[in-house]
Amino acid sequence: MKRTFHTLCVALVLAVLAVGCAKPPTEEMNRATEAVTRAENNSNAVTYAGGSLARARDALTRMNTEAASKRYDAALSYAAEATAAAERAINDGRNEAERVRNEASAFLGNLKPLLAETEQGINAARAARLPLDFKSIDNDFNEARNNTSQAEAAYNSARYRETIERGRAARVILNGINEELSTSTLAVTRKK
Repeated sequence: MKRTFHTLCVALVLAVLAVGCAKPPTEEMNRATEAVTRAENNSNAVTYAGGSLARARDALTRMNTEAASKRYDAALSYAAEATAAAERAINDGRNEAERVRNEASAFLGNLKPLLAETEQGINAARAARLPLDFKSIDNDFNEARNNTSQAEAAYNSARYRETIERGRAARVILNGINEELSTSTLAVTRKK
């Protein structure tokens, strides 16, 4: 019994020493660090996949903490998590950038005809001598045209979210002008 206890103690000490001498997962940790660095330097990941990038950074921090505490199994697990999250950030960023670019392109494509249509409506209302504040309408139209120009410049500089914001602002103004023109036309038509 004493011999079994002694053998068990020796086995336990050897097991503790073996765990204490385990090697850190250096290769996996280096790959995780490189993956997170790649994601941090990817403009689409930074701009459009902040959540995934934050998870990658968090896993990398935890990996380093676990490695410093010689808990190499946990460090290895966090290294895998950091690598996967970094790759997801790059993929999500690329996909979201493509989606936003397409949305911005569609916005511009729809905005130009609306701008032309609104200008024609203003000219027709002016020719019909509708009782409108054309100075105010012209100011609003110029603001919409300015927002459209800024949206185009933003699109050409790959600032797609700004393109959409400027496009929305222009569309709201143009829709307001068109509503005012329609209301005035209806009012004049009812009087006749």
